[in-house]
Amino acid sequence: MARVYLETSFVSACVTERSDLGNQFRQEESLKWWQREMSKHEVVTSEEVVRELGNPGHRTRVQALAMIEPIPRLAIAPEVTRFADLLVAERVMPGPSTGDALHVACAAIHRVEFILTWNVRHLANANKVRHLAVVCARAGLASPIIVPPIQLWQEPRR
Repeated sequence: MARVYLETSFVSACVTERSDLGNQFRQEESLKWWQREMSKHEVVTSEEVVRELGNPGHRTRVQALAMIEPIPRLAIAPEVTRFADLLVAERVMPGPSTGDALHVACAAIHRVEFILTWNVRHLANANKVRHLAVVCARAGLASPIIVPPIQLWQEPRR
């Protein structure tokens, strides 16, 4: 079983109330993954995801937090925050060393193979793959594979 880190945008997509086509697509695909694929993986998240989803400005925070309540949380230990700082210093992730940088650092430090996200600007961005891999390798870590849910299926979709 692969370890999969559920990032904030994935959970938000599952519970969105927005009705435009883009959000509808992300919601449908995320819920399909949740229902069909989740049991095939060791799924984890972090306190950073809980913090982001619990923000009072997050309209569907109650549903989002309830959804991930049973999911194991990875610790945001000092080595995670140090690696997040390094990711920002090396310009792999934008500052500050919270949010995106913390998600990637947490997954790398805890040796999670995949980060599931809809954030294609800062996370699932093909232009960052090599840079992230180099920084992780220098730190003696494997680089997590960062993908949207439509790319992480064990069997062909029907």
